[in-house]
This record gives sequence, structure tokens and C-alpha cells, in this order.
Amino acid sequence: METGKPIIIGCDHAAYELKEKIKAYLMDKGYPVFDAGTKSQVSVNYVDFGKKVAHAVSKGKYSKGILLCGTGLGMSMVANRFAGVRAALCSDLFAAKMSRLHNDSNILVLGGRVLGDILAFEIIQTWLDTGFEGGRHLERIQTIDN
Repeated sequence: METGKPIIIGCDHAAYELKEKIKAYLMDKGYPVFDAGTKSQVSVNYVDFGKKVAHAVSKGKYSKGILLCGTGLGMSMVANRFAGVRAALCSDLFAAKMSRLHNDSNILVLGGRVLGDILAFEIIQTWLDTGFEGGRHLERIQTIDN
């Protein structure tokens, strides 16, 4: 993904600190970032923020999104309920690469209590730098959508 394309990001309280670091990382790399919240470490319902990001990606307002919660599990479950969303929970570089290459993931999900910031930055960069292979993988995505 070329820089300059906006990315929507959202989290719950458990991942607030990592989200703030990721926002700064992305902006330093030239990506405009829309922060869908949360805005502090005060306890919130992760579902509300997962829905905001997933809805925006589902409706085409943003082509890419990043969601974070404590483990990433809840956010990935929420996001994948939306049509056209392919949210991938990734905790390593290989998963991030393959989620784009074979699954054309459009939301990256990270666990704020699972990952350190350096690994999270590397996962994000791998995810953003990897394109979709298409071919038989497109057919599989279309089968899911149908």
C-alpha cells in the first residue's frame, strides 16, 4: 500500500498505549490516520470500536484498518461479522504476509497485551508492503463472500 492512503485505527482500553505508538509510527511513515478511539485507558466495550472500524472498511470509506484489543481475539470476531471485511489477527510476520498475499486482508488485528511495539511495527509494515496475489485466492474470497 502506498503511503498517503488513509488508515482507520481503533482499540479498546487494553491496547490504547500500543495504538498511540502505532499512530505515531504510521504518521512518521506518511500515512494519514483516522483514530476511531478509544481515547484513553478508561475501560470501554471493545465491540463499539471494532464496529466503527469494520463498518468504515465494509462501506469503502477506508481500504485498510487496524484494530487492537488485549489479545486481538474479540476485535477479529467483531470485524469479521461485516460484509467484505477480511480481518486477520496476526502476531508474526509470516501470518501478516500471508494474510495479504492469499487472503487480501483489509483489517489487521493486533493484541496489545501480546505484542511489543517493535514487533507490532514490523508486522504492520509487512502487512502494508504485501500485495494480494489474486488468481485462485480471489476465487476463494469470492466463495466466502457468496
